[in-house]
Amino acid sequence: MKPEAVETSYARWAPVYDITFGAVTEIGRRNAVNYINRRPGQVLEVGVGTGLALPHYGAQVQVTGVDFSAQMLMRAQRKVEELEAAHRIRLHRMDARALEFEDASFDTVAAMHVLSVVPEPEKVMGEIARVLRPGGRVVITNHFARTTGVMAGIERAAAPLADLLGWHSDFQLETVLQEPSLRIRSQRKLPPMGMMTLLVLEKAAA
Repeated sequence: MKPEAVETSYARWAPVYDITFGAVTEIGRRNAVNYINRRPGQVLEVGVGTGLALPHYGAQVQVTGVDFSAQMLMRAQRKVEELEAAHRIRLHRMDARALEFEDASFDTVAAMHVLSVVPEPEKVMGEIARVLRPGGRVVITNHFARTTGVMAGIERAAAPLADLLGWHSDFQLETVLQEPSLRIRSQRKLPPMGMMTLLVLEKAAA
């Protein structure tokens, strides 16, 4: 998906995102943040969007959120203000393919329902691995394409509509598993009907 397509798509979806895609992805988001809340240190949320996950982070968690969409970030900033959490949540407009952080800056990186919407997800995963500290975790929730059944056919049929829909219906799990420094720590399907996956990757210790 081209960067301009992402910007246009999410400018269109921003006003209704929370009650559409946000509602569908809430279970994955809560599972991911529950996992993160049990870990100490600095958290980077790539693709923070309208900030739907922000109210779920524990008061002890320091979060840096980035997103490419200015419209989404405006809504996320309102949530930060409502939470009175500016001291522990910082937001930045940033291209996830070129994160403006030093190597090994974060203990945990969250990517919730974003990898199938960004351009060049392989580059995004490379950047996530770069800014993650050795021994750190990447917490991913996403829909990954099925290989068999009726739903697999529907996903393939919808693939050409990626720019219009704002996400890739045929997104492959293998796309996020190409970084040699990251290995699978855990993987499980989430309700409803296993449509989403919670995937935790660990970066090899130095």
